[in-house]
Amino acid sequence: MNTLALGPQWLNSDYLITTFGLIGVLLIVFAESGLLIGFFLPGDSLLFTTGLMVTTNKIDKPLWLVCALVVLAAVLGDQAGYLFGRKVGPSLFSRPDSRLFKQENVEKAHAFFEKHGPKSLILARFVPIVRTFTPIIAGVSGMQYRSFILFNVIGGTLWGAGVTLLGAALGNVAFVHKNIEMILVAIVLISVVPVAIEFLRARGKAKKEPGGAAADTTARTQGRGRHARR
Repeated sequence: MNTLALGPQWLNSDYLITTFGLIGVLLIVFAESGLLIGFFLPGDSLLFTTGLMVTTNKIDKPLWLVCALVVLAAVLGDQAGYLFGRKVGPSLFSRPDSRLFKQENVEKAHAFFEKHGPKSLILARFVPIVRTFTPIIAGVSGMQYRSFILFNVIGGTLWGAGVTLLGAALGNVAFVHKNIEMILVAIVLISVVPVAIEFLRARGKAKKEPGGAAADTTARTQGRGRHARR
């Protein structure tokens, strides 16, 4: 299977699976689910391609086992992110930007969590970048652990098993085999749509409100203060 390169070769799903196998897939799912360094990894297209490769026997493992392991990796990744957030706490909001860490990603995830509450752990699974930072923010916010586990498992199952099964189901369709490159491109584009919409919405709101930038800065400062008091 020769998929269209959507960036560096080491971010190409086909290359990653061929090179590192199922173990590589699980490590990437774990990292993208809750480690700060995992936000740039290809989650959706990777899982879709994994399901596709199971049906074509390029991954010599039963589909049920692959799905179970992917879900486990996703749940454990969120767990690691939550515990990291509980430990780091407010210091995360004052951490300086670097090549791999951008403060704006933390702010977006925080706003997403505040807007949707516990169910954000489910919704964020389907939003690149946000899915990496949301469990961390849940930990920072002191979300009740029992609720976190529940929504973590639900989200990890719907995303991990769901996208993998979708790839497996469509893997038996001749049209998919003939147009796999365009389908993977479409998956990537669709996955970034929520991020683009949120960006445009925030940009439009800032233009309409003259004091929006100052108010936003004040709100962030107050939010960090609340976390610090916790």
